[in-house]
This record gives sequence, C-alpha cells and structure tokens, in this order.
Amino acid sequence: MKAAGLRFPLANPAVAAVIPGASQPSRLAEDRAALAETIPGAFSHYLSHAGPVAPG
Repeated sequence: MKAAGLRFPLANPAVAAVIPGASQPSRLAEDRAALAETIPGAFSHYLSHAGPVAPG
C-alpha cells in the first residue's frame, strides 16, 4: 500500500513530486524501498479507474 500511496499521485501529469513526511530517519529508507516495489497490475488498474475520492 505504501508503494501505491507514494506513486499514485505521480501518475497525474500535474504532479511533479511527492513529499512524504518521515517521522524517523528509518522511514526514509522505507519510502525509498517502496518506490522501487512493483504494484500489482489489478490494483494499479483499480486505482487508475476509481476516480477522485470525495472529501470527508
């Protein structure tokens, strides 16, 4: 899920960067590793067709 959360916004051409808020230095390594993960095709397809999330 972290990989999708970091990479999904980057699919929008209007988004140039994603800046995660790391609470600890070890989280930076986790975020970097997550960016290298492969997102399953079905999940990626679902996200790309789900549409915007309504504000809650």
